Amino acid sequence: MERDFKQDIAAVGGIKAVPTILDVVCRTTGMRFAAVARVTEDRWIACSVRDGIAFGLAPGGELDVETTLCHEIRQSGQAIVIDNVAEDTTYCNHHTPATYGLQSYISVPIRLADGSFFGTLCAIDPEPHRLNTPETISMFEMFAEIIGYHLTAIDRLSASEENLLDERKAAALREQFIAVLGHDLRNPLAAIDSGARLLLKTSLDDRATSLVGMIQSSAARMAGLIDDVMDLARSRLGGGLTLNHRHDEPLGPILRQVVAELQVSMPGRMIEARFELPETVNCDGRRIAQLASNLLGNALTHGAPDRPVRVNSLTADGWFELSVANAGDPIPVTVLASIFEPFTRGAHRPNSKGLGLGLYIAHQIAKAHGGEIDVMSTAEETCFTFRMPVSD
Repeated sequence: MERDFKQDIAAVGGIKAVPTILDVVCRTTGMRFAAVARVTEDRWIACSVRDGIAFGLAPGGELDVETTLCHEIRQSGQAIVIDNVAEDTTYCNHHTPATYGLQSYISVPIRLADGSFFGTLCAIDPEPHRLNTPETISMFEMFAEIIGYHLTAIDRLSASEENLLDERKAAALREQFIAVLGHDLRNPLAAIDSGARLLLKTSLDDRATSLVGMIQSSAARMAGLIDDVMDLARSRLGGGLTLNHRHDEPLGPILRQVVAELQVSMPGRMIEARFELPETVNCDGRRIAQLASNLLGNALTHGAPDRPVRVNSLTADGWFELSVANAGDPIPVTVLASIFEPFTRGAHRPNSKGLGLGLYIAHQIAKAHGGEIDVMSTAEETCFTFRMPVSD
């Protein structure tokens, strides 16, 4: 079935990473025009563009496919890389560079998960640039793979939505899709992180270094979101979260690390932590760290920015207790009633970040440990308290 070109343009335009990808490849290589193009046997259509040479193409713009090298890439399935057209024996007399006034060119195929050819990630410039290096080619291939994974995910979502017959089937398919998507996204995410580390080993200006840092930060955030959706899928489809218990887990160092990591990520916020943990606890330390991180992250996100967030933890009388409190607006009663349901927290705040899964997963972790989380929210303070037995 032939794809709809308008849908393809919209799909690429909806991938938030694409503008950053085009910016990174231009700044890294020196190329001044880059694009994601949809390429078929008879059409070349720009889906997303970064134009620093006034080439004149915008999303939806077309070139005669026969005049492009992307047409050859579609046929061969291989990338084309040209450092300097004038010195390239294969392309010095080729009609494409002559038609568009190119001296340097790089283009790699974008494929969907089923192996089908979607188009290309390409860059051009009227001046020569050194492109034919393993680092540059690997970067373009990595970014093309990321775009292909995103487009595949969009296809899968559209296909599943079209085939939903009733609300129950819709919920089941959606949750299965989340589980598959969360798993499949780990590969391109690892590629993003590897590519960013590779870029940091090259000579970059301050702007490019900052962009790579943003990519690494986004990759870390994406990893957290993937963990959340995978936990959601496991808890819904697999009967609950799995734990790896240790009978003598020392929680003090684990909780201090959680506080330290969030303090680094939000250096302008105040966190007051007090731990009284003379006893070890029978628990899954990694999951308790995840619970604490979700509660603390929630407090930092929704709490008053000029007031400290207080984290207290203790073991006493056979119980472990962790509380996280913040000042700020109280949680509305309508939200409080379903605060631990997925996609709930922050629904009343249109600009809130995240998927609204943090408190749900924290609640599932507490439940898996035989404990519970309570919340109290007043005009003075919102406090989440987790309690569980120290030993079974």
